[in-house]
Formats: sequence, structure tokens, C-alpha cells
Amino acid sequence: QVQLVKSGGGLVQAGGSVRLSCAASGRTFSTSRMGWFRQAPGKDREFVAAISRSGGNTYYADSVKGRFTISRDNAKSTVFLQMNSLKPEDTAVYYCAADYGYGLSYSSQSVYDYWGQGTQVTVSS
Repeated sequence: QVQLVKSGGGLVQAGGSVRLSCAASGRTFSTSRMGWFRQAPGKDREFVAAISRSGGNTYYADSVKGRFTISRDNAKSTVFLQMNSLKPEDTAVYYCAADYGYGLSYSSQSVYDYWGQGTQVTVSS
């Protein structure tokens, strides 16, 4: 079983920055593709970013491209989401997820095997 423990989040003003971390345990972290998703009030959960096992490839939703950066430290079994130039529409509960298979889609929730508990990020205008 994999456990994903997140830290970071909270309240930030528009234009500000927040860094989320997600520490994994239970399986070899470097064999997992990692993703971040978010769910805004009244909306479905959506893809935010993903990173390959080595960290050499990253993928972003168009809405966050150029503002958010996903990275990972395999030695520390941790994935990060650096969020800059935050907007009120970025307000959501953010989730990290781990994919230990070889799903073709990095943005589909169904390929991810394990999910962390969400953490709230609120961006005030």
C-alpha cells in the first residue's frame, strides 16, 4: 500500500505563490509517475500536472502552463508543485496521485492507483 502525505497550501493573495509537497511511502517512488489534480467548488476534479518517473518529462493543463511547475526528488520520495502568479480561479482542493502502471494517459484520473488526501488552496482577489 502506498501512502501519500501532503504539505503546503493555505490562503494566498492573487499573484502570490504556494508550494505543495507530497511525500510517498510504501513502494519504490522512482517507479511511479506522479500527478497533481484539483477540484474547485461545484466542479469536477481536473488534471493539473504530471511528471515522468525520472522527472525528465512534465505535462501541464493549459490553464496552469507557464505558472505552475511540477518536480520530483526521487531520493526523498517527494513530488512538488510550485504555483506562481496564482489567480482566484486556482482556488481548489489539490490532490497528488501516483501511477505505478504504464497507463497511456497522464491526465486521466483512472490511471492513477493511489491518491493523497486533498489540501485546500484559496486565492483571494
